[in-house]
Amino acid sequence: MGHVFERELKGILQADPDMLARVTKTCSEQERRDYHRICERPFMVIRAAGSLGMDLVAITWKVSFPIEVKSSTNAVLRFSRSEKLAQQAQQAIDDCVRAGLVPLYAFRLKGKRGDSWRVFSLNIGSKREQYAGFQKCVYDQLPKIAPSKDGNLIMRWEEGMPLSKFIDYLATMSTPTARPEEPWPGLKS
Repeated sequence: MGHVFERELKGILQADPDMLARVTKTCSEQERRDYHRICERPFMVIRAAGSLGMDLVAITWKVSFPIEVKSSTNAVLRFSRSEKLAQQAQQAIDDCVRAGLVPLYAFRLKGKRGDSWRVFSLNIGSKREQYAGFQKCVYDQLPKIAPSKDGNLIMRWEEGMPLSKFIDYLATMSTPTARPEEPWPGLKS
């Protein structure tokens, strides 16, 4: 079933008109406008293979993201319930830091009306200093997947950044007058 949501996200990021129409059907007018900003700078999206690799790789002229796609009817995803998820997260951190890329997690809440996608990054801690330019700005804007008291990662859907706002941020930052060092005011609200 997960491949359905990988395809959905791929269609959104590639600015597929049919997919955008389908996903924004129950969105607010603002969410719909923000989603359609992907048409200004669509990504080329490649589905990745491998059980411990990321699901998608999204590439555009200014930024690239390896993306792990998760979906659930439950708004909380606990990585402690699966050793595979914890290994996958650590591998993503190691690979992304080495390549200077932001590890992106996209969480689709099933049955949710409106913008049902939320995006996060993994906390890379002190390795953040290895990032520069646009990648660093994007990393700093994204909410991080939080650890529990026991140190296990927990992804809470409501704490993520709505995908529509993330798309709006990327489109805004891609304009010639954008100043990447300034935070986008609409993101953290």
